[in-house]
Amino acid sequence: MAFDFENALNTGDTAWVLVSAALVLFMTPGLAFFYGGMVRAKNVLGMLMQNFFSMGLVSVLWAVVGYSLAFGGDGPLIGNFDFFGLKDAALWYPPDPAGADAWFGAFTIPPMVFVAYQLMFAIITPALITGAIADRMRFSAWVWFLGLWAILVYSPIAHWVFSPAGWLFERGALDFAGGTVVHINAGVAALAAVIVLGKRRGWPTKPMPPHSLPLTLLGTGILWFGWFGFNAGSALGANRISAQALMNTHLAAAAAMIGWLIAEKLKGGHATTLGGASGAVAGLVAITPCAGFVGGLAGIAIGLIAGVVCFLAISLKNRFGYDDSLDVVGVHLVGGVVGSLLLGFFADASATGLGADGVFFGGGSDLLVDQLVAVGATLVFSGVVTFIILKVLDLALPGGIRASDEDEEQGLDLSQHSEVAYSYAER
Repeated sequence: MAFDFENALNTGDTAWVLVSAALVLFMTPGLAFFYGGMVRAKNVLGMLMQNFFSMGLVSVLWAVVGYSLAFGGDGPLIGNFDFFGLKDAALWYPPDPAGADAWFGAFTIPPMVFVAYQLMFAIITPALITGAIADRMRFSAWVWFLGLWAILVYSPIAHWVFSPAGWLFERGALDFAGGTVVHINAGVAALAAVIVLGKRRGWPTKPMPPHSLPLTLLGTGILWFGWFGFNAGSALGANRISAQALMNTHLAAAAAMIGWLIAEKLKGGHATTLGGASGAVAGLVAITPCAGFVGGLAGIAIGLIAGVVCFLAISLKNRFGYDDSLDVVGVHLVGGVVGSLLLGFFADASATGLGADGVFFGGGSDLLVDQLVAVGATLVFSGVVTFIILKVLDLALPGGIRASDEDEEQGLDLSQHSEVAYSYAER
């Protein structure tokens, strides 16, 4: 269906979504710094490179086939090749079978702006996985995994949830900006990855402290800043929905930081900078599916709950023995699940005119059931397919997917990239 440029486009909406796309792209370097500060100095470039490379490979794959698989066609499970190589993508806008609310009002931006905006989500989602596999995956294996995962895992789940034809979208599950598509998806994939890769050499007996917490805090600030594009930009316009989403995003991050630090202080006696950073990100994760569907003080409540729950969740890796290096499972998987399920309670259609009412606003349990289905489907599909991809790559690639003991001991910076992040030689 041809897009009616003359009557539909709004320059203010277009400008806001273009800026939001840039903000979301900026989140990936922010994520690189956030993770990079938490690894040992000998692995910081390896971490930065895995994140930055996502901006390269995923961008090309999205233009060639990823966008078409995520948003093409009208099948409930996967798109088609109608937009292969971005063919006709600039002249098409998503159908609106459920009425205006399905796409947050009239689609008032050029379709190519939507393509670009969604690309930035596709870039950062697999990048989230890198925090769990820190210090031990060969870069060549990461390249293969990144490409396959972007096509075989990310695009189908994006179609289920974000495309009006997707089965979860049509069912009524809500995900404003990627609680399932981004955070649960990447979080459970991270869990599958650490199970296949195994533990870092020396974990958990050998101390592996962060080498630069200032770098981590810088990354946190960039993520917090960029998240306004992530959530408020998902309104696809400069309107009251984007304003509510922005406010909810900020309040949830602030409240989650407080909740995490209180729990940390009570348990360990200190409120740490790493805890403050982790708490803020946990709140940002949890509010992502909810941002445009809740109002009032719901953002604060969701943030507080997420901060405490995610703090408690990071101890699970020690209890169950999986080496999630930088707590991707505890923050992104658990935070995404918490936010997606809390939406079933806190959703308030009167806040922005979108979505449905949750349990606390007289909507009964229907939305909560839909959210449970969406969470469960994402966990199973992403977890199983990620596990299979990694097992196949481990068998197919010479040397497998994990760095050798010698390379891991030397550090990924030198062994994989022949570089060092910090040179202390006299000049």
